[in-house]
Amino acid sequence: MPGPLDGLVILDLSRILAGPTCTQLLGDLGAEIIKIESLAGDDTRQWGPPFTLDAEGNPTDLSAYFMSVNRNKKSVAVDLTDPEVQKCLRDLAGRADVVIENFKPGGLRKYGLDHETLCAAYPGLVYCSISGFGQTGPNRDKPGYDLMAQGFGGIMSITGEAGREPMKVGVGVADVVCGLYAATGILAALRHRDATGEGQHIDLALVDATMSWLVNQGLNYLTSGTAPVRAGNAHPNIVPYQVFATSDGYVIVAVGNDSQYARFCDYLGQPDWASDPRFATNSERLAHRDTLVPMIAAVLERRTTRDVIDGLEARKVPVGPVNTIDQALESDQAQAREMTITLPAPQTATGEVRLLGNPLRFSRTPVSYRRAPPETGADTEAVLSRLRDDL
Repeated sequence: MPGPLDGLVILDLSRILAGPTCTQLLGDLGAEIIKIESLAGDDTRQWGPPFTLDAEGNPTDLSAYFMSVNRNKKSVAVDLTDPEVQKCLRDLAGRADVVIENFKPGGLRKYGLDHETLCAAYPGLVYCSISGFGQTGPNRDKPGYDLMAQGFGGIMSITGEAGREPMKVGVGVADVVCGLYAATGILAALRHRDATGEGQHIDLALVDATMSWLVNQGLNYLTSGTAPVRAGNAHPNIVPYQVFATSDGYVIVAVGNDSQYARFCDYLGQPDWASDPRFATNSERLAHRDTLVPMIAAVLERRTTRDVIDGLEARKVPVGPVNTIDQALESDQAQAREMTITLPAPQTATGEVRLLGNPLRFSRTPVSYRRAPPETGADTEAVLSRLRDDL
């Protein structure tokens, strides 16, 4: 069954994580993704171990990192400094609906692959540029990496334990969210193009995207004038809403309103805590957090994780485990939702690779997994031959 983006052609000049996150998503939705790589391949092909192994037990160029965001793509490996290659890519851009790149601002101008050149040549083209700080501003020429974006954008200042060093999120979330914004922007621009015939340039900055998802913490500052600080797993606006130790592990308690809090107190065996004026409302619980949280912790640390989860679920109080990644991905829920998938990969010793699934569930145009992440340049000749035949 065709995907919702079936027929779209995307020339992908991006690498590492943000751009490839975007194009993998669009590829899952049916678009044809032509990934342009250097002759050495995307940098992330070397970001391992772990790597998949070939039949002789040697590492392939399919690192786990690369495979995480590069399925449903054709790999074309070329020398970008070659004038003939540049002409070929300009021709490819003319046959594409979208070009996406994440070079430094102005970095593609010398190849004639910049947005000014291509958008002028092809007025219906949607061209998306991802960079660290965007195409304008005093920092436009500085490089952009996920860790730098998390630091500059403020998220690290509120991540980690109070009094300890700032911490990044455990995955490249700034890159990933930026890639999701890119996909949204591209789809919006394509709708405009389909209505008017006009393409356009999308300027997306990693740091801008990071600041945008400060959400309530950003608004806490803008509303109060006070910068939030690190508070570990505690929530800045809700109490109790955090991780607690149990006798055999950890559990998440997420009490979202006062009625849930009353039922939580019933489970704790402390019904009077629900009527105590210091704790009766969320605002009061916030004001007396330092008193209440240790009282809760003292009760929960004497009970098992299973007892806490079963007891709170029975009272309809939001609660959950702190799964390790293996526990999460091998859970019944993950399997029921097809959040891990397997695709054929003949170049590997096992003949297949296991990947994360796409979370979108369409009733009529489902996502598809058509191609495993490709070897470097696996489709160079096929794509270029098709282009020559079209010319």
